[in-house]
Parts: sequence; C-alpha cells; structure tokens
Amino acid sequence: MNTKMIGCLVAVLLCTVSFGEAQQPGKIFRIGFLDPSTPSGMAVMVDAFRQELGNLGWIDGKNITIEYRFAESQGDKRMKELAADLVRLKVDLIVATGPPVALAAKNATATIPIVVSGGDPVGRGLVASLARPGGNVTGFSALNTELITKRLEVLKDAVPKLARAGVLWMPPGQDAQRKELRPAAQALKVKLEEIETQRDAKNLETAFQTAKQKQVNAIMTTDVRSFFSARKRLVELAGKYRLPAIYFQREFVDEGGLMSYGTDYIDLYRRAAVYVDKILKGAKPADLPVQQATKFEFIINLKAAKQIGLTLSPEFLSRANQVIK
Repeated sequence: MNTKMIGCLVAVLLCTVSFGEAQQPGKIFRIGFLDPSTPSGMAVMVDAFRQELGNLGWIDGKNITIEYRFAESQGDKRMKELAADLVRLKVDLIVATGPPVALAAKNATATIPIVVSGGDPVGRGLVASLARPGGNVTGFSALNTELITKRLEVLKDAVPKLARAGVLWMPPGQDAQRKELRPAAQALKVKLEEIETQRDAKNLETAFQTAKQKQVNAIMTTDVRSFFSARKRLVELAGKYRLPAIYFQREFVDEGGLMSYGTDYIDLYRRAAVYVDKILKGAKPADLPVQQATKFEFIINLKAAKQIGLTLSPEFLSRANQVIK
C-alpha cells in the first residue's frame, strides 16, 4: 500500500471518528419544547417540527425524546417555572416558540442551546445580531413587526371604506408591533383602536363588544402565540359581529376566518428542526446566524366573505396565494 493510499485511509477514519463522536451512538438526546399556549393550539406546528426531525433521522423514543411544556396561557410566571423544570431535567436543547419564551429559557440557563422560532430575537435582546448571535440562543425571526403594517394595508384594500380598525393585543409585549402600526394607520387615514384583551383569551368577546362600541369597520390582532391558540374563538367572534378580519397565519383561515397574510410558520418550524439537527451534531448556537422568514402566504376565504356580506374585487383576489371557495 503506497503512502498516498494510507493517507486517504487515515483521513476517512478520522472523519468517521469525528462524526461518531458528534452523533454519540446509543445516546438519546432530550429536547425541551416550550410554548406559552396549549398542546391543541400548537399541534400543527409541532407536527411539522417532528416530521422534519424524522426526515433528518431523529425519531422520538429512538434517538431523541421530546419534553413538551405548555403554559396554557397562564402567563410569565408559569413560563419561568416550566423553563426551570426543563433545565432541571438537563435537556440537551430547548426549542422556544417566540422571544418571550426564549427569554424565560435564557434566564434559566446560559449553557443549554436554545432555538427560538418566531418573533424578533434581536429586538428582544436575545441575540447580539442576526449574523453573530453569540451566547446560547439562535433561531428564526418571523418578521412579525414588519408584517403587521402590511396586514393593515391588505385590510384597507379589502374594505375600501375602512375608516376605523380595531387591533387586539395582549399585555405584556407587542409594543414594537403596535408602535410600527400607528404611523402606518395614519398614512392610510385609518383611525386605530387598540383594544387590550386578557392573556388567557377568555375575555375575547368583551374585546369584540368594545370594538363594536367603538364602531370599527374591521379587526386584526398582533402576532402572538396566545391569539394563535385562541384562533377558533377569534374566527367565531369575527363572524358573530360581522367584522372583516385579517390574521397572521393561514390556520385562522383553515378555521373559517376571512383572510391571512404572514409568515409560513410551518416552514419556520421545519427550519427550526434543521437547526436542532445541527446543534445535536455539535454545532454551537453562537455560530449559527439567526435567519429570517423567507416564505409568506396570503390566503382568502370567499365563504367567510359571503357570510359577512363582503364583496372582494377580482383584482384583490388575484393577489392571493390561495382562494378558498
């Protein structure tokens, strides 16, 4: 065997050893999945995340186990408790569904890798920058602050006589979204009515009653997980009060909502699974740049429009990625 062949064999062996060390054969990695809402509310995203992990060779119960923790919309205190619980379990990685969740996880650990999916990680101080996150947090930005103004524009196009729009929000948070929305509403000559609701979403009907009292012509929400988990109720109330509404995810339209414009979160959670794969194989969060959403959807439900007596122009409909009849 010549020297060149020996060198090649040694290189192959070294690569095999390195890959084997990264994989740690026989080890079952423990992943924490932390969310402020409910299991049923997040089922669609969880399925996408698990499917992509499976495509990458990670099977729950075989080489990974996933510890799910849902705060059931009980607020920040409960979120902190669940984050601390995952740290006590010594999970290998935490998936956080949005910046508030990631902040709770980051406050609980400075060493366990955290992959955040959604929100604005830079704006919330989770990472130093998109390109160089530093620390133990990385993930994906959903551009929800930037997209909320686009949703108001779409709503204005759908309801040309829109003079007063209601925006539902849940404290604490969403300050950046509301701040972004105010000048956009002024430019569109739309009076913005900011209507606060409770975090547990039980007072949503009161919020819609307030919207009607303020004589809003249409309604929207800030982009937050608690609204997503309450999407069925939101859609029901919008229909009951005959208010055109635009939402931030297509799942609202799947529940019978009028229309949605926003990030394709299914794609975002699939991409989060890719980052989980990289980290479990040895990559450091500090070296993985925070990526921004690249897929967006505009979905319209014509049946919902008919139910509230709203006529949408052919030109408007032609802009949609999908029109549900």
